[in-house]
Amino acid sequence: MRKYHIGIDIGSTCAKLAVLDEGQKLVLKSVQPTGWSSVDTAESIRKKLQEEGIDVGQSSCVATGYGRISVPYADKMITEITCHARGAMWIHDASEIVVIDIGGQDTKIIRIEDGRVKDFVMNDKCSAGTGRFLEVMANTMALRPDELCELARRGGGTAISSMCTVFAESEVISLIGRGEEKENIAFAVVESIVNKVVSQSSRLNVGKERVCLTGGLCECAYLWETLSEKLGCEVQAAPDGRFAGAIGAALSAG
Repeated sequence: MRKYHIGIDIGSTCAKLAVLDEGQKLVLKSVQPTGWSSVDTAESIRKKLQEEGIDVGQSSCVATGYGRISVPYADKMITEITCHARGAMWIHDASEIVVIDIGGQDTKIIRIEDGRVKDFVMNDKCSAGTGRFLEVMANTMALRPDELCELARRGGGTAISSMCTVFAESEVISLIGRGEEKENIAFAVVESIVNKVVSQSSRLNVGKERVCLTGGLCECAYLWETLSEKLGCEVQAAPDGRFAGAIGAALSAG
C-alpha cells in the first residue's frame, strides 16, 4: 500500500485537506465547512480519505489550525504560522516571501527569509479585516462574499468608519436604509478589510518584497488587487492559496 503525507487544517470557518505522495505531488485536496464540531469534521475527513483509498494508519498525518487538537489520528500538531509558511513557500516556489493569510477569524502576516519564519504578526481578537467580517457584511447585503468583492470593483465614494464587526454591520444597514448603491457599500466593505490588513502589514514594514496571499479570500481578485495597490507591491495569489496551511502540514508530515 502506498504511503501518503496528510495535512489537515481545521480553521474556524473551513477545514482543508491536502495529501502529498512520497514525491511531494499534490494528489488530493478538499475543503468543507468546519461546522460546530471540529471532532465531527475530523471524522468526516477520515472517512473521505478512506473512500479515496488512503489509510491514515499507514500514512503520516499532521494537523494544524484552530481545531488541530480535534484530530485523534494525527501524528503531530503544528501551529498555523509554521504550516502556512511552508505551504506558501511550496506553492510559490520561494524561500524569501511575505505571507498574508486572511483567515476566518484572524489575519496573519508572516515574513520568511532564507526558508525560515523571520517574524510574524497576528491581529487581535476582533474579526475586522478577516473572512468572517466579509461574510457578515455579505450576508447583510444578501450576497455571497465573492459577489460582494466583484460588486465592489464598480463602486466608490463610501466608507465604513467602524472597525468593530457589529457596529460596521449597523453602518451597512444604515447605508442600505438611506438608499446607497450596493456597489458603493461593497466598495466600503472591501476598503475596510484592506485598510486593516495594510495597517497590520506596516508593523513588519512590508514594502517592495515578494508578497503572497493565502486563505479563502485569495480567490477574491478585487481584494488582492486593491491590497497590491495600497501596499505598493504586487500581491500574488495562487489557485491553491487557500490550501497553504494544509499543504504545509502535509509537507511537515513528510
